[in-house]
Amino acid sequence: MNHKRDLLIGFAIGILACILGVFLFLSFFTDFDFIIGIQSMKSEGKLSKLITLGAILDLVVFGILLKMNKEIMSRGVVLAVICIAIFTIFA
Repeated sequence: MNHKRDLLIGFAIGILACILGVFLFLSFFTDFDFIIGIQSMKSEGKLSKLITLGAILDLVVFGILLKMNKEIMSRGVVLAVICIAIFTIFA
């Protein structure tokens, strides 16, 4: 049981889930493409809000990993959410 590897996998899953959440939000609720939407939100000063909305998908991933008894990977997702929160504070 390699705990560091599981933590890193959970962190990667958390970051990818956030990116997927941002992509889905931009696809369904705006008329922009992904890159153009990111640039537009950044120029309007709403990038941190967009990333925060994307992080909602991490809650779903966290619940699924807990249901599958992958506690270490769930910790990685929580670590990803903490890093995303720190990034949004300074972005």
